[in-house]
Amino acid sequence: MSRRKSGSTSSGQGGGLPLRVRLGFGVGDLGGNLFFTAMGFWTLNYLTDTVGIAAAAAGFAIMIGKIWDAVTDPMMGFLSDRTRTRWGRRRPYLLFGSVPLLLTMWAFFTAPRFSSPLVGVLWATLALCLLNTAYTVVNIPYGALTPELTRDFRERTTLNGYRFSFAVIGTILGAAAVLPVVDLAGGDRRLGFSLVGLLFGVVMAATILATFFSVREPDVTRLPKPTAKFFETFLAVFRNPAYVRLLLVYACHLTGITFVQTILVYYFKYIYRNEGMTTVAMMLLLLTAMACVPISVAVSARIGKKRTYQLALGIVAVGCMAIFFLGHILGMTFTLAVMAVAGVGVGFAYVPPFAMLPDVVEVDAIRSKNRKEGAFYGMWTFVSKLGVALAAALAGLFLSLAGFVPDVEQTSSALLAIRLVIGPVPAAVLLAAILAIRRYPLDEAAYNAVLAEESPTLPTGAR
Repeated sequence: MSRRKSGSTSSGQGGGLPLRVRLGFGVGDLGGNLFFTAMGFWTLNYLTDTVGIAAAAAGFAIMIGKIWDAVTDPMMGFLSDRTRTRWGRRRPYLLFGSVPLLLTMWAFFTAPRFSSPLVGVLWATLALCLLNTAYTVVNIPYGALTPELTRDFRERTTLNGYRFSFAVIGTILGAAAVLPVVDLAGGDRRLGFSLVGLLFGVVMAATILATFFSVREPDVTRLPKPTAKFFETFLAVFRNPAYVRLLLVYACHLTGITFVQTILVYYFKYIYRNEGMTTVAMMLLLLTAMACVPISVAVSARIGKKRTYQLALGIVAVGCMAIFFLGHILGMTFTLAVMAVAGVGVGFAYVPPFAMLPDVVEVDAIRSKNRKEGAFYGMWTFVSKLGVALAAALAGLFLSLAGFVPDVEQTSSALLAIRLVIGPVPAAVLLAAILAIRRYPLDEAAYNAVLAEESPTLPTGAR
């Protein structure tokens, strides 16, 4: 069967996506991962140590913001599946969502001073809900582009290799640029974080606009709009067992990583009394991860996406336990070395889930004769963000229960809580993910067998 007929790119099986499309699609996730990383590493610390909100209350605000974010994701997927414009189904949201994303990012990191703690919590909750909504408007349609750009099993891995090479750059910026930008304000942390919000918002808007202008969607104007109702659409995705298993694994993956992201700055600030070295630790982790993304693509081609994913999660889990048991004993140099090793796992974990997901979506489209990429990607982020919300809330709760007080020498119980949240807690969640993915059924042979029997469900558009 020709690839043109099947609705993939017009080039051949050998991987004909033009370099312009690969780069244009990939760069969109630079801003996406800048957002994800900045929020993951710094939101709780920003709210407790700069805005002045108690740790448990800050964790609650983050949880509510993430739950709202999760709820809006399926709605956005449902909407984009039913959108028909001359720009396609997904790209209009990239264009019109870019400026609100910039403005809400700036607004969140520009906190006013509050007359009472309650007002501060209400402000944080509302600001996070608005920001997460703006992110959803661009992120869900962006992700849903993936299965529409190519249907080739291996080329999807390559395409996501480009995506996550840019994603690692965004991750490095989101982690390592925050403190240097804050320092530009000359000791005024509130002003410094406001600069962070403005700068990061501009980068996020610019990169998603680059995707809008670089990528073209297939012509879907002749396709009928899905007729299924909202809840019917999203319940249908749970009838796909491969998707459900992969969804569970990715939710555990993000939950474990969120624990580490959230607590890392606390670990260096209160265990080693050197907050500035957080940036060095993040750089070691993320530069190693960036170097390992292309290596993971080659490894995945050799041993498969599933085994690569398991290997990645295992490396991160071992790193977490090493820091818990030895980091406070052997000192900061040891922990920095572990961060570099853990970066191998982080880098290897970027590509597999996003190369596996479009395979699952494509198989469902072939078997159901109904394309609903937005529904799958919307539910994907819905469930994964619930895990992130839970991790952030639990991290704040653990700190509060252990007696954490910002900017003072911590009690032994508070220090233990910090070590637990960076060690055994995420390691256990990642181990659960490794075990859950063992029975994931869709390897290359199974995918190609389904593809060989299909009838075309998506027309080709110009690339």
